[in-house]
Amino acid sequence: MSSIEQESAQSSQRALTKRSVVSCFIFKTDKTDGRVRVALFRRSGKVRTYQHLLAPISGSVDKSDPSPLAAAWRELQEETQLTAEDLELLRHGKSYKFTDVSIGREWTIYPFAFRLLRDDAAVKLDWEHEEWGWHDPLQIGDDFPDGVPRLAESLRRVWFEMELGSAAGGLLDAGLSRLKTDHQSGARQLAGFALRLLRDVVPKIQHEGLDCEGWWARVRTVAWHIWKNGRESMGAAIMAVLVRALEDVDGHLRSESTKRNVKVWQDLATEVLDRAVTLREGHTSGAVVAEAFANYLGKHFGSRLQTRQPITVLTLSESSTIALALKHVVANTGFALDLCILESRPLFEGVSLAASLTDETLTSKEAALGWETEKETEQSEEEEAHVSKPANIGGGDTETTTKTPDSWRRRDGSPKLSITLYSDAAAALAAARGVDLVVIGADRISASGAVSNKTGSLPAILSARHVAERGGHHHEVRVVVVSESDKIAPPGDPHEHLVEDNGGEQLRRAWAVDFNSERVRGAAEQLSRFAVNGAVNGIKVSVSNIFFEWVPAELIDSYISERGVLCVEEIGEASRALGESIERIFGGL
Repeated sequence: MSSIEQESAQSSQRALTKRSVVSCFIFKTDKTDGRVRVALFRRSGKVRTYQHLLAPISGSVDKSDPSPLAAAWRELQEETQLTAEDLELLRHGKSYKFTDVSIGREWTIYPFAFRLLRDDAAVKLDWEHEEWGWHDPLQIGDDFPDGVPRLAESLRRVWFEMELGSAAGGLLDAGLSRLKTDHQSGARQLAGFALRLLRDVVPKIQHEGLDCEGWWARVRTVAWHIWKNGRESMGAAIMAVLVRALEDVDGHLRSESTKRNVKVWQDLATEVLDRAVTLREGHTSGAVVAEAFANYLGKHFGSRLQTRQPITVLTLSESSTIALALKHVVANTGFALDLCILESRPLFEGVSLAASLTDETLTSKEAALGWETEKETEQSEEEEAHVSKPANIGGGDTETTTKTPDSWRRRDGSPKLSITLYSDAAAALAAARGVDLVVIGADRISASGAVSNKTGSLPAILSARHVAERGGHHHEVRVVVVSESDKIAPPGDPHEHLVEDNGGEQLRRAWAVDFNSERVRGAAEQLSRFAVNGAVNGIKVSVSNIFFEWVPAELIDSYISERGVLCVEEIGEASRALGESIERIFGGL
């Protein structure tokens, strides 16, 4: 215990003021030896607390701050003049509390880690600090001289390599980087990777000198970082999978037949996690969701089975669950689908979705449902005309036709699946075709039923609600979320959820392609200079590339999952239960 904390213990009668503060650790890799360094700043004699001690950049979370992270960015700019153009957010640390009665404070600490993208000269101190320098994070322990209280504790919460060791820490860091940069996989695929990452890291965690509970705390810390520091915008599915797995592990570890030995616990945990990975890879909840979606169509559009009038669906992005549901409807029901798909910039996931729907072979069930292939239609016409094809006596190659969805047609020539791609800006034009159904996925479902999904979801829904027509009259449109229930998040304000801005490069590169006019390409180059270099000649240009947006619950009619059709009350109950599980697993860290 430091001298400051000893003094705190002796002054326990003092009234406490509760304060929430951010601790911002800035890191860089030393070019001379390749080792990581962390910046510490010596607090000046003008600050109110912990004068002349070494600390990260810190400051209070004000009521006007939207979140602790927003407060962190504000404090960094105020105290060092560094902005998001100079720093990259690396990691969140789990918040914690401690009391320092010597100064009458109960602190809630929100630690963050940032990477410096500029030279040291970019750091410009204000009056709150006297000097600063780089330190080896592995040398900052609880007995570090001249440090503010709990300096090492705050640092460990963002620099997990200190506790996990180089092998486990390096593997976890590489896995987090992959999660952050994977913009191709959906939430389900990322959750599967997260579970495999936890399984792979657990046997490498250093545990010398630890008892079983200390080791178990490190395992849970690894899972917390995978949840919070991988792809948090898709963190609901990741968190749900990890929490279930950890509850299963915890149950096995605390069995009366399990010896309280760290090596035994480590081996057993690895075995349980490996089994969870295997079970998840063979899990078929997507097929169950697809069947629930087909049943939903049967309930609300059953008359279309007789009339053969297509169900017109507007969708966007590329959800593996939605893709499976649409394929199931086309291949295994009598419904015809007229799909309007938004291309979903900047990564064009809607284009990928459309392509995936054209390369699936339909089953033989369609003929019995009143649909037939073009080949069968030709054969029927030949039979009616009493004409037969000659045999291939010569043994040469015969033409082979792959039965794709487009090859299944009614006798009047209309396809069973029709796909039209639209630009995102044309969502209203697509909706005006008389859309019956807007289908979106979910990367996160809040306790209130609000849904976070690919940006463009809200304009598509609003367009369909307001401009959809059929026969010259306004047409009622249903909005459904098709998603596994793993996407349900724990309780909390959905707007406090991390906003994922993936930077302007994904947008700017589309401006610079060769087929654009010389004027557009020149404009792209000019704007890129502003975006990369910051303010130029007093002008600042930013490019926003926010990937996800919230759709309010009042705009959604139904939530279709592997549990069937859920109502908002059921979502709220599932959210509360999940929140309780999260508290059991992570609450004591």
